[in-house]
Amino acid sequence: MSLQPLMVGLSLVFLSGCPGMAAPPGEAGDKTSYMENYDLNILDINIYGENYDYDDLDQEIEVDTVAPDIPSPANQATVKNSKEDMTLPTVHPGPVTVDYKGQGLFGPETSLGMPTCLLCVCIGGSVYCEDIGLEQIPPLPKGTTHFYGRFNKIRHVKNTDFISLNKLQSIDLTGNQISEMDEDTFRFLPKIQELILAGNNLQVMPELPVTMKHIDLRNNRLSSWGVHSEGFKDMSQLESLYLSDNKLDYIPTPLPLSLRVLHLQNNNIQSLHEDTFCNHHDHNFIRYNLEDIRLDANPLNINLFPQAYVCLPRLPVGSH
Repeated sequence: MSLQPLMVGLSLVFLSGCPGMAAPPGEAGDKTSYMENYDLNILDINIYGENYDYDDLDQEIEVDTVAPDIPSPANQATVKNSKEDMTLPTVHPGPVTVDYKGQGLFGPETSLGMPTCLLCVCIGGSVYCEDIGLEQIPPLPKGTTHFYGRFNKIRHVKNTDFISLNKLQSIDLTGNQISEMDEDTFRFLPKIQELILAGNNLQVMPELPVTMKHIDLRNNRLSSWGVHSEGFKDMSQLESLYLSDNKLDYIPTPLPLSLRVLHLQNNNIQSLHEDTFCNHHDHNFIRYNLEDIRLDANPLNINLFPQAYVCLPRLPVGSH
């Protein structure tokens, strides 16, 4: 039975007897008499002409607590089997190192057929393995075009590090500790164009492919005996060659006609040959592209070798 009619009736009774309410006409000054004559027992009020049993009300509004069903032994077996079907195998990963051959270190299809790129960041054909404490070149995806391994602890670059990477165009190993590099490390990379090895400990320059466009070997320990004779001669696409801050005694010649930038400052160069840049057999020869030559901070007075510059569009920067 609904409690709403009962509550409405009670509200009307209390409101009619509330002292704050206006008294009926003619009784405004006799509040005491009004309240004394108001002798109602609210429990005797019968709004609908029937006696209300409050014990029944208690029974009607009683809320039972619903206990969870307890599965029978057969159902328990079904639940157990369902949980077993949903249970995943526990994986115990091994230590993550560069030599780690387990699943998940590098992602699909590296040059060594390993899975790729959880240790490094791969974006398109570019692989970024910078400043993560590497001690050797990691296996790279076969589709790698640019590899950035700067600021690690690599000491030795092996001829197997870039094997079968036929799309590789650029390698940047700036700021490592490389002192040893296999002779043919880069020889069989058909599309390599850029090599940056600045800030290492190299004494010998590796053999480089003729496809090179940009070579940066600044801040190493290269001496002239460590640079191949005529090592740049056939690089018909070479545009920039950075060899500053080494121990070179002379400029490695011959230089390709495509060269635009040659930086050799802070070496031990003391003299120039008249054919270093020009061709003394051809007085009409002009090296049009080479406009940026740095020879400053060498024990060299460039005024002593005027015949070495007659074919250049600009004089080298150096001591006069």
